[in-house]
Amino acid sequence: MDRPRRLRTTPAMRALTRETRLHPRELVLPVFVREGHGAPVPIGSMPGVVQHTLDSLPAAVEDSVAAGIGGIMLFGVPEHRDAVGTGATDPDGILNQAIRVAAQASAGRIVIMADLCLDEFTDHGHCGVLTESGEVDNDATLVRYQDMALAQADAGAEILGLSGMMDGQVAAVRDALDDAGHSNTSILAYSAKYASAFYGPFRDAVESTLDGDRRTYQMDYANRTEGLREADLDLLEGADIVMVKPAMSYLDVLAGVAERSSVPVAAYQVSGEYAMIEAAAANGWINRDAAIMESVHSIRRAGATIIFTYWALEVATWLKDNT
Repeated sequence: MDRPRRLRTTPAMRALTRETRLHPRELVLPVFVREGHGAPVPIGSMPGVVQHTLDSLPAAVEDSVAAGIGGIMLFGVPEHRDAVGTGATDPDGILNQAIRVAAQASAGRIVIMADLCLDEFTDHGHCGVLTESGEVDNDATLVRYQDMALAQADAGAEILGLSGMMDGQVAAVRDALDDAGHSNTSILAYSAKYASAFYGPFRDAVESTLDGDRRTYQMDYANRTEGLREADLDLLEGADIVMVKPAMSYLDVLAGVAERSSVPVAAYQVSGEYAMIEAAAANGWINRDAAIMESVHSIRRAGATIIFTYWALEVATWLKDNT
């Protein structure tokens, strides 16, 4: 009789034969930086997560370095917004200031990434500029993305996270970076980014002003093949890393992208995934730490080699304690 249970008999045996292994360097911490506040501001729908200030950001970088994670992804929360997201390309805008502060604090010890999207900076909350009829103008938005890319690269971002889901965004940004002498700046393409209900707490975190939805440019949650096609297109356009977002509800898409990708594959464990586990644990319905580790390992098992998670520091500490 075959007895697979022989390899499950003890913790040591299970550790020896474990198929999926996770390392702190594979984790990335999303970090929100808010303009105009003297102290970090807690985010109500994301217990334990805050909007940092420029003053508190260096300590957050130092904590990330100490935990041994791979990098941080910066998001800006500006005080003022307008129709074209002027603050996204202003060298003194909150996100570009945050990049400079984080890069100086990091001094090359972790990778500094920046979200390249207009939604945090527009007064209508969409990821691009709008036509007179209120539709997102894909090609006009690409021009804004190119300007935003140069501002972020000049500020010191090493990886630009193209999260807007505009057609042709990777090629447009790559051309702009190369023409400006930023050929070493990497592009992380949010290739399969779905229009998801699980983004709700994130919109609290960035104080989104969105009116309506993003279903004309983010993907339909019923589609898998389309997600693979989007990843293929981004690879052809020169993406250095491709991403699937959200993670847990799209592990099938993640596995499909990982099977065909010639570059590292990332997945974003989004705010709603975080909030659900925290809320269930707070009510005593699940074991918090066990659920966190199971969820992160499931993303790694599906094929992600880089995982964006709000638990990055905790998970990294647990992994180091168990080695």
